[in-house]
Amino acid sequence: MWNAQADSLPVTRAPIESLSTDDSPRISGENEEHVRHLAQCVSPLPPIIVHRATLRVIDGVHRLRAARLNGQTHIDVQYFDGTAKDAFLLAVERNAHHGLPLTRADRNAAALRIIRSHPDWSDRMIASATGLSPKTVGSIRRRSGDAIPQLNARIGRDGRSRPVDNSERRRLAGEYARTHPQATLREIARESGLSLATARDVRERVQKGASPTLGGRPPGGPVHRPAAPAPAARNPDQGGVTAFALAETLLLLKRDPSIRLTEHGRFLLRLLDAHALANRRWEELVDRIPPHCAAKVAAAARECAASWRDAAQQLEERARAVDGRGAVNTIA
Repeated sequence: MWNAQADSLPVTRAPIESLSTDDSPRISGENEEHVRHLAQCVSPLPPIIVHRATLRVIDGVHRLRAARLNGQTHIDVQYFDGTAKDAFLLAVERNAHHGLPLTRADRNAAALRIIRSHPDWSDRMIASATGLSPKTVGSIRRRSGDAIPQLNARIGRDGRSRPVDNSERRRLAGEYARTHPQATLREIARESGLSLATARDVRERVQKGASPTLGGRPPGGPVHRPAAPAPAARNPDQGGVTAFALAETLLLLKRDPSIRLTEHGRFLLRLLDAHALANRRWEELVDRIPPHCAAKVAAAARECAASWRDAAQQLEERARAVDGRGAVNTIA
């Protein structure tokens, strides 16, 4: 995979003047203020990633310029062995998800370039690399014109090729979800050949009594609607039992070296921190949403909640497979 083991590449020293900063995904160039901020850092900065074949900096242009500003002649680097296309993909993925993020214009331009270089990639696959939503990638693909090949199948994030028109697979997934109401998303996806995200959409449609296919008619027969879980008890003064338990869990995760000392772990902690708001803070935030934006924010919140729910289900399944006891500790 183009980004496999990028964090575990060996570190070596390289002369700064030998490195190139061409072909950056940043349309407007580097941020001078960010360069000055990095130049003032006392602690060592992470090594930069360089494409070995071209000596082009993939990730760390700001760090390179900060080192040059401080008068350094050499810098720690990790050499990436791959094609030029893979190097650009890694540059986009790294700069879209950590450090000084790419602007929306940068990510849109990167998505268009990836669509042209990898027309067989699904919208979700490209979205995962650019930090855009799959809908935005799909819109960019449609606006790109006839120059982009229109393929019958695309490769998803799991590496599997799936047909662009997946109506039949959606129908199979819907039938399986109706006859196996307790099936997990992974089971539905495995039986139908769909991605987890599409399997989730199909299951939600079936639970609402809608057709599993886009624009289809609802099927006949009874619809299984699982009972909604009872909401967790909350204390209005302290943010509730759930908020307290979440804070305890976050504290334990932040102390775990396998989480706090890895890039993906720190990214996870930032995501959890952003969502770990007490009940009163959520109420204040909701109250300040302009009425004309309420429906859009609600839709976005539901999509985020569904993604977190799917991630939790996958993690619980992994935990069960590891401990073999069939019981997982979850936050109430």
